[in-house]
Amino acid sequence: METNQRNQSLKPWQRSIHEVIFEAETTAGKAFDVILIVCIIFSVTVVMLDSVASIRVKYGTLFLGLEWMFTILFTMEYILRLLSIGRPFKYAFSFFGIIDLLAILPTYLSLLLPGTHYLVVVRILRVLRIFRVLKLIQYLGEAELLVKALRASLHKITVFVVTVFALVIILGASMYLIEGEENGFTSIPKSVYWAIVTVTTVGYGDISPQTNFGQVLAAISMILGYSILAVPTGIVTVELSHAFKGSKVTVQACPQCSKEGHDSDATFCKFCAAKL
Repeated sequence: METNQRNQSLKPWQRSIHEVIFEAETTAGKAFDVILIVCIIFSVTVVMLDSVASIRVKYGTLFLGLEWMFTILFTMEYILRLLSIGRPFKYAFSFFGIIDLLAILPTYLSLLLPGTHYLVVVRILRVLRIFRVLKLIQYLGEAELLVKALRASLHKITVFVVTVFALVIILGASMYLIEGEENGFTSIPKSVYWAIVTVTTVGYGDISPQTNFGQVLAAISMILGYSILAVPTGIVTVELSHAFKGSKVTVQACPQCSKEGHDSDATFCKFCAAKL
């Protein structure tokens, strides 16, 4: 009863705006998303070009004007999103709600902290809405399964990270004793840094063992590194196989909480129980 009343509380103009802004299966909704994505890409391109000194000297004023134009447009869009759903706070604290807010804040912050407007490149995350336009929302559903798998793997991965941390300390301390300061291992922390770089197979090469014993230890560390990298992948893969359900989802957005990814035969939102 309460849910139906909330749905009925939406005024006609709110429903109209919701259909355009949140729905991707309608002609107007798809057109809105396409225009939005083009604007996002263009605005990020402007910010990137503005960071090039030679281009900024010539077109800095133009770029500034364009940036404020995009910011005002995105601000109006954000306000309309909040006004067109039954639970605006639910959307405001959702993934896309936070991204939408972060997409406009840097420009306003630049009035107090010059240079922070470059942070608006976070807008590129809003391009994820292209999944809705191309009707690939099921992949977002699979992304949610990945998040669930990562959460389920948290304890196991924590134990793994602590074990690796202890291992690199032991390897670093051992290398410090073997090589010494004369070969670049000036302290245990720096030797631990070498161990981390080696075990993760990054291999910057800024410091390297010179003695035979040191090179043997380095070889062992490299082999351990290849073995270690496979562990977290296996943990997440197992949890992902447990979380996978393979249910089909749609791009329909809930008029109350704006959540997407509902089952194709769903009548009510699985997040807030509102009628779809």
